[in-house]
Amino acid sequence: MGTQENEQTGVTGRRMLLGAAVLGAGGAVLGLSGTARAAEARHGGSGGGLKNLPKPTIIGHRGASGYRPEHTLGSYQLALDMGADIVEAGDLVPTKDGHLVCRHEPEIGGTTDVADHPEFADRKKTKSLDGVATTGWFTEDFTLAELKTLRATERIPANRPHNTLYNGRWEIPTFEEVLRWQDAQSRKRGKQVWIYPELKHPTYFRKHGLALEERVAKVLHKHGKDRRNSPVILQSFEPTSIQRLNKLVDNPLVVLLSGATTRPWDFVETGDPRTVADLVKPAGLREIASYAQGIGPTLDLVIPKDANGNLTQPTTLVADAHKVGLILHPYTMRNENPFLPTSFRRGTDADAYGDVFGAYKTYFATGIDGVFTDNPDTGLLAREDFVND
Repeated sequence: MGTQENEQTGVTGRRMLLGAAVLGAGGAVLGLSGTARAAEARHGGSGGGLKNLPKPTIIGHRGASGYRPEHTLGSYQLALDMGADIVEAGDLVPTKDGHLVCRHEPEIGGTTDVADHPEFADRKKTKSLDGVATTGWFTEDFTLAELKTLRATERIPANRPHNTLYNGRWEIPTFEEVLRWQDAQSRKRGKQVWIYPELKHPTYFRKHGLALEERVAKVLHKHGKDRRNSPVILQSFEPTSIQRLNKLVDNPLVVLLSGATTRPWDFVETGDPRTVADLVKPAGLREIASYAQGIGPTLDLVIPKDANGNLTQPTTLVADAHKVGLILHPYTMRNENPFLPTSFRRGTDADAYGDVFGAYKTYFATGIDGVFTDNPDTGLLAREDFVND
């Protein structure tokens, strides 16, 4: 896009289309039945773009990662089969030869069997990843062909020992494979499937000569999915990456927001002193709304916790974001005790489920537009309870 005026026009158009797009996902996968009708009634009936969503939108976080190793076609497929409105298919990182693959982080020692491959023992390194010394194996040191010899494993086996059953079953998918899977599933279901990929560590990779934004834009253009009505929502923790994408593609764009006291890494690199706390103020949200359609805040930015891990009072973030036209898709709901606010935990086992339905109800009551969840089936049941309450 060119001028600020054009960018603003694109924002409005994309924001409206984001509503229609995700509605398509909900209608396609869920059938919508009574739940959707209840949601429509709750949010003002038919029409109105985002107001017509089956709210809150349920987004399969890295697929259905509560049940399968994350960022595998098996995890993505299960999320879709469970009825997720959108699948977060793709935390995108590059290979040495410039391909985009789906891994939560460029370091893959914790999510693949690379440590069991003696031929790659000498690839183990310690690097500074966004200012943090990180030891392991990194995607940018492997060709795509080499990565395809690896198999995915469960990232948090202590919490999800049942997921280790599937270790070794799936390979690392490429972004292009995900886009082809998306098309195949859309044809099979007769409805459009939507995905929500994230660009990981854009500043880090740009400094390594592996710029993500241009690569993502090129792949999307190749597949005809870089338009305002394309079924791909793009997200990043780096605001300048989203600004760059806003000039390269017309897809809906979302800025991810971490803890209030943290600074996006691109801000650190460029000397921008602002923290996330600054970005969630009205002025920061207005700026984000000039180039993006939504934010993905951590749940703690919606309802902070006290020193004991219990929820306190909601902040004004939901109202403030809605006031400037931004949607909110916070992250991440998980069923297991360690990931829940203290008062919603049950028992002491790390892999036992707590009162996650109570937690969903509390977060949904704030007016969030959707939520990322590792357990899409649980999220859908929680939404049904909420909209029919």
